[in-house]
Amino acid sequence: MNRALRERDVPRIREIWARLVEKLDNQTFYGFLCDSEAFKSFRHREIFGQVGFGTGGWDTDFPNSILEILRVVYTEADDHHRGIVGGSQQLPLRLWEREPEKIVHWPYGTSLKSLHVDGEPRPAVTRLNRTAGNRITVTDAAGDIRTYRAAIFTAQSWMLLSKIQCDDELFPIDHWTAIERTHYMESSKLFVPVDRPFWLDKDEETGRDVMSMTLTDRMTRGTYLLDDGPDKPAVICLSYTWCDDSLKWLPLSASERMEVMLKSLSEIYPKVDIRSHVIGNPVTVSWENEPYFMGAFKANLPGHYRYQRRLFTHFMQEGLPEDKRGIFLAGDDISWTAGWAEGAVQTALNAVWGVMHHLGGQTDQANPGPGDVYDEIAPVELPED
Repeated sequence: MNRALRERDVPRIREIWARLVEKLDNQTFYGFLCDSEAFKSFRHREIFGQVGFGTGGWDTDFPNSILEILRVVYTEADDHHRGIVGGSQQLPLRLWEREPEKIVHWPYGTSLKSLHVDGEPRPAVTRLNRTAGNRITVTDAAGDIRTYRAAIFTAQSWMLLSKIQCDDELFPIDHWTAIERTHYMESSKLFVPVDRPFWLDKDEETGRDVMSMTLTDRMTRGTYLLDDGPDKPAVICLSYTWCDDSLKWLPLSASERMEVMLKSLSEIYPKVDIRSHVIGNPVTVSWENEPYFMGAFKANLPGHYRYQRRLFTHFMQEGLPEDKRGIFLAGDDISWTAGWAEGAVQTALNAVWGVMHHLGGQTDQANPGPGDVYDEIAPVELPED
């Protein structure tokens, strides 16, 4: 698979992956490990789950489909990470402000920001209805009502079930089922500012840094150290957790969380007084408690491949009844790689092609879109009987 990916051999990738999907869709990550000679020992599985990879312990992924793990490993999404100054929000901000040099339908210097009144996005959507003529009618938080021939929905898919009042006629019943069955992983983080990157101080006995990035089976699970130079204030992510480990923090305030975290870390680093370096209040987030996120990202459970395929291929709408067309799904949780920007971009391009096709447009023959080559690259379809 690695060779096929490097060589961009799409037929070979599809051939290998189709066999794996058919064989492993009903298998958990943990079950896959249990069937492996390398992990016959429960102790080995336990240690492997605690340590995991750079962003957290693997054991929080144990109940998920092994296909989810293979996607990450095959594409090396767990490797070659880079820090982004200003955070990952720089991606949407720059897309919002970018002024493309090659632009056809708008004057030079046009950006998404400039196309909006006062350079601000419209308020949150509160209602979606299907109206006469197979139109999509959108109501926003300001009370404005607008109707379109096509619309793209990119928010967290569960919002269609809760935060947004939705017409049942927006999607076929099997797509509603797929949205209902989507599984999201919880996640919590807590950051605290410190006076300097003191962790680079040397231990007198060992000569090593007094503290380092820490993966543990204690409550903190993952601790990360972020600095911008030796003489500048720095930040510690005291704890980064997923799933059940995140739910343990949910009832606690930021200050209460920090107290528990400092106690755990003091047992790991008894000679390091982290508290003496803290210069500000802790900041925390539990993504499952955020009303517009309701979880960190999607992760398919065993048997969810068919649901994911329905959502991912929804942009191909010629097979749908006419009264179920015109609204398109996009975003990382619609993709096969939830939590990564690449999946969001891929599904956005799929949706753009879907809208273009829905409105009667077509791509240049020299540059076909995803729907034009769909039969050649479509995800394998599993039987549902």
